[in-house]
Amino acid sequence: MKASFNSTATMPTIIDILAARKAVYAHLNPTPLFTYAGINKLVGTSTWLKHENHQPVGAFKVRGGLYLASQLSDTEKTAGLYSASTGNHGQSIAYAASKNHIAATIVVPEVANPGKVAAMRGLGATVEHHGKDFDEAREWAQHLADQAGGKFIGPTDEQLICGVGTYGLEIMQTLPDVDCIIVPVGAGSGVCGTAIVAKTLNPNIQIIAVQSAQAPSMQLSWAAKKPVPAATTTLAEGLATRIPFENTQKIMRKYVDDFILVDDEDINHAIYLLLQHTHNLVEEAGAASLAAAIKIRQQLQGKKVALVISGGNLDSKNLFNILNSYEKKNETD
Repeated sequence: MKASFNSTATMPTIIDILAARKAVYAHLNPTPLFTYAGINKLVGTSTWLKHENHQPVGAFKVRGGLYLASQLSDTEKTAGLYSASTGNHGQSIAYAASKNHIAATIVVPEVANPGKVAAMRGLGATVEHHGKDFDEAREWAQHLADQAGGKFIGPTDEQLICGVGTYGLEIMQTLPDVDCIIVPVGAGSGVCGTAIVAKTLNPNIQIIAVQSAQAPSMQLSWAAKKPVPAATTTLAEGLATRIPFENTQKIMRKYVDDFILVDDEDINHAIYLLLQHTHNLVEEAGAASLAAAIKIRQQLQGKKVALVISGGNLDSKNLFNILNSYEKKNETD
């Protein structure tokens, strides 16, 4: 299977992201950017959490779906939307389609998060299970779109990047003196939108991307400056990209200062810590930013740091296992 690289892809600008605000805020409000004493102590510096887990579908991607839907032609709307997702992207497309009266078909892997699948169907989307992972599901969704003459939406389409970049605008408006922003990476739309905004307004802001060590393809590709597909065994479906994407890699190579990996166990611990200290339920991908901040806490000292909490759609079984594990560990310590 070829890597999802496209050397002719365009690179959005902050002007494009500003243009997305009208469509995004027609349906959404800005999400909170909060600081917590317990998290500040864990990281050892002034730390702020961007709560994209507070979105109506529980994740940041809804911003991108709304902007993309607003840009469709009448013909495209009639033909319907087709996409693939491990969950949050699919919910975004389903939500945007429902708001714009468009039929949506989402292909998910066989092992997709049941809660996210139920949410997509609840929003009116047709959901099909196909393949062992996101990339196999994506190929099938493209096939279905080609058969039906519908519009296929990839996870890193430019309009999606512009839509999700609006939370970067919100970070900069609320915390203009931020020194460092840490962003989880799956396909890369979130870190790209954030980086474009932050670096355009202040080139000195450090942008740090983070992915699971059990799904490292985007990090390996960024470091090597060439496509490096890699196996994924992570529980963090929002980070589980096996095949890298060129358009987001291109943006990251321009704007991202560092890209680190964290183990799934550290991500699970971060979920538990976020529940303890902020009373927020955060999914694995969303907790990766805190896991990263704790891992590199020494280099963050003295800086004002923003962590993107990208989503809160945690599977109930995973939540039970995390609570059971860390509560027992606390009892024996």
